[in-house]
Amino acid sequence: MLSGQPIIILKENVERNRGREAQRSNIAAAKAIATAVRTTLGPRGMDKMLVSSSGDVVITNDGATILEEISVQHPGAKMVIEVAKTQDNEVGDGTTTAAIIVGSLMEQAEYMLNQKIHPTVIGKGYLLGMQKAIEILETLSFKVAPDDRATLIKIANTAMTGKSIESVREKVNEIAVDAVMTVAQKKGARFLINEDDVLIKKQKGATMDDAELIHGVVIDKKRVSEEMPKKVKKAKVALVASPLEIKKTQTKAKIKITSSEQVAAFSEQERETLRRLSDSVAASGANVLLCQKGIADSVQFFLAKAGVLAVEDVPEKDMKFAANALNATIVNKAEDLTKDQLGYAELVEELDDIDIIKISGCKNPKTVTILLRGTTDYLLDELERAVIDGTRVVMDAIEDEKYVVGGGAVETELSMQLSQYAATVGGRVQIAIEAYAKAYEVIPLTLAENSGYSPIDKLVDLKNAHSKGQKTAGLNVYNGKVIDMQKEGVIEPHRSKRQSIQSGTEASIMLIRVDDMMITQEKPSSPPPMY
Repeated sequence: MLSGQPIIILKENVERNRGREAQRSNIAAAKAIATAVRTTLGPRGMDKMLVSSSGDVVITNDGATILEEISVQHPGAKMVIEVAKTQDNEVGDGTTTAAIIVGSLMEQAEYMLNQKIHPTVIGKGYLLGMQKAIEILETLSFKVAPDDRATLIKIANTAMTGKSIESVREKVNEIAVDAVMTVAQKKGARFLINEDDVLIKKQKGATMDDAELIHGVVIDKKRVSEEMPKKVKKAKVALVASPLEIKKTQTKAKIKITSSEQVAAFSEQERETLRRLSDSVAASGANVLLCQKGIADSVQFFLAKAGVLAVEDVPEKDMKFAANALNATIVNKAEDLTKDQLGYAELVEELDDIDIIKISGCKNPKTVTILLRGTTDYLLDELERAVIDGTRVVMDAIEDEKYVVGGGAVETELSMQLSQYAATVGGRVQIAIEAYAKAYEVIPLTLAENSGYSPIDKLVDLKNAHSKGQKTAGLNVYNGKVIDMQKEGVIEPHRSKRQSIQSGTEASIMLIRVDDMMITQEKPSSPPPMY
């Protein structure tokens, strides 16, 4: 106020929440998102049915998919979803855990704010708690060798358990592990894996049990001519980027023909040019051709006559993938093809029941393909999500060579050790660290609740086991007993836990420190003028 007159700083279309109102709003939003995915946690978690405005239906218990599909407007809720997306991008699994941890941390912050503890103190306590939690996590991790197939299968199995693919889980676990181990490349003392080197293709039809790992590539195309062979063994594959047809000239030109002999000569010359293109392919020794552009009818005829299986209009992405799988070189012109530039595959065939070309049996492929089959789109999509999770966690385990146990064992141990650490800090920050420690109890509590057991009773049992030094003790969700998760084979990549701790804590600290929200609303469109 200045001389009794109000000073207007913000525009009329800006909505402002300040102080406790802003804090309560962010806390409520974070808790709402956590509640939305909480019932999906664990092998006995429930599924969500997501229906879009266009009527598309998705049924899943995958946290990343659920949070991606739902529409939110609250900025605090968007931050929690961003945490889940980061978790999915960096690790490929653990998105539900990350979202639940954020919700639990915000709930604990709400209690402290009601006790008049300043947000800065809460943030400091959470930061110290996070740093200590990461230290503790290192002591709880175990080593895994990149070639330890049995352990890697257990890691993939944990990620896929609880999906709607239980009937084929064992087979798909092995496929995921074998695919990642095939493309893993050693760089110095470590193994590095590019997730794009494992291509996942879906084809409706047959059953989920028909999923297979192909040491090669699958192309969603048919051969260009029925006269060409449908199957080629010991294939030598040529990859050509330019079209095998007469190209249009860059400049406009006219050809003046005055006699029938000239027409025949022109046609013969064109035919001879196209013949040379097909002869170039055959002369290189290739019996399979993948062309990124079109193939003229005449070239198709000559190639079929030479016994070459040809595919046209292959997408650039598939061409590059095929080159890595076949150890071949993509050439710009067919005339430039040489024997050394060809790739090798044991078998190239066009399948009978679906329109795809399968190239398999490549020697030392740098890329592989997982072909998934299913009777419905819903099952195929869920199978794809499970395979993606499985391959990503195996990649994490191979690259980091570390894993931790599941079943709420890590979170229980973190909660107990962080509570002991809080006592050494003192002051109000101690209260914040104790609250931070208590927030991790949400994971074993949720696992018990989703499995139909008493959450409090199971948490007490877990704490009792851990107090006796059983650091790998976790909850068996099928019988309610507290058992050794490492012996049971319930294990997860170390990176997944570390990322959920870091991203969840950092997002919570950021939200807690917000005491003013200024949201610009869209101006309502002005009505048209009346005449």
